Amino acid sequence: MKRVGIIVLVVIVVIFFGVFKWGVSVNNRMVEKQEAVSSQWSQVENVYQRRADLIPNLVNTVKGYAEHEKETLTSVIEARAKATSVSVNADNLDQASLQKFQEAQQGLSSALSRLMVTVERYPNLKADQNFLGLQAQLEGTENRIAVERRRFNEVARDYNTYIRKFPQSIIANFQGFDKKAYFQADKGADQAPKVQF
Repeated sequence: MKRVGIIVLVVIVVIFFGVFKWGVSVNNRMVEKQEAVSSQWSQVENVYQRRADLIPNLVNTVKGYAEHEKETLTSVIEARAKATSVSVNADNLDQASLQKFQEAQQGLSSALSRLMVTVERYPNLKADQNFLGLQAQLEGTENRIAVERRRFNEVARDYNTYIRKFPQSIIANFQGFDKKAYFQADKGADQAPKVQF
C-alpha cells in the first residue's frame, strides 16, 4: 500500500512538472512573438520618422522656388508636426490607437501629395538636383513604409494566431497577452482613382 502511494505521488509530481514545463515553454514563446511584434512596430515607426526627417529639407528646397505657395508649405509642416506627435505604445497596439496613428500619417501623405502637385508648376524646381535627390529619397521611404507595414502585419498575424490557438489561449488569457491590431487600407483605397484629362 505504501509503495502504491509513493508511485502515485511520483506520477503526480512528474505530471505536474511536465505541465509546468509546458506552460513555461508556451509563455516564453508568447513573449518571443510579442517582442517580435514590438520590434517590427519600432521598424515601422523608424521609416515613418525617416519620412518626417526628409520633409523639412524638401519644404525648404521648394520654398526657394515657390515662395507664393505658403499655404501648401504650411499644411505640409503642420501635417508633419501632427504625424510626429502621435505615438503608439508597442504594448498597446489595439485597433483604436493604430487607427489614430494611421490617420495622422495619412494627413501627412495627403499634404505631401499636394506639395508634389504644386511642384509640377515649377520646371526649374523639378530639374533641381537637390529636389530630385530629396524626391527620390522620399519615394524610397514610401516604399520602405509599405514593406515595413506588410512585415508588421505578418508578425502580428503570427502572434495573434499563436495566442488564439488552444491550449495557448488559456495561458495567453491568464498572462494578459492581448491581440495586436493590423494596418488596414485607407478608406476609399478600394475605389480606383478617377483620371480626367
